[in-house]
Amino acid sequence: MEKTQLNRGQFLRQLGLSTGALMAFYCMGTGLSACSSSGDDTDPTPNPGGSNGNTNSAAIKGTTSGANIDFTIDLTHADFSKLKTAGQFDYVANIIIVNTGGTYVALSKVCTHQGSTISYRSANNDLRCPNHGSEFNLDGSVKVSPATEALAVYKTEIQNSGNTLRVSA
Repeated sequence: MEKTQLNRGQFLRQLGLSTGALMAFYCMGTGLSACSSSGDDTDPTPNPGGSNGNTNSAAIKGTTSGANIDFTIDLTHADFSKLKTAGQFDYVANIIIVNTGGTYVALSKVCTHQGSTISYRSANNDLRCPNHGSEFNLDGSVKVSPATEALAVYKTEIQNSGNTLRVSA
């Protein structure tokens, strides 16, 4: 009798699992097999605020995507009020906004390695991709590979006595 070797997908399909179940299993499997060399898996929750990239908030006015990014955020609105606290961050469209304690930084939230969403680590004062462990400085430069390209950086300006944040290209 001839032996046949199956890959993971073929094996799971023979078990009758759907494509969705296969993807969930695959993602879970790659997430559990750490490909990061960093032992620091204590990243904060990726969404400490309310928007998580949602641009439908009444707190946002302006253009949040494309080449002409120029928008303001009402920091007194419940969706973004956490941004008034040092060490907090939130997302607007494909931008991560961080309150570093006195200043705000806004960068692309998309890791330049494989496109995962990065998050802010206040203890390290940097940004980290949970997928493969790339780390970025707050000026967008790469701190730890596998990413080799810097993140896009946007201008920030506090307005209205600290109650409004303007982000522009």
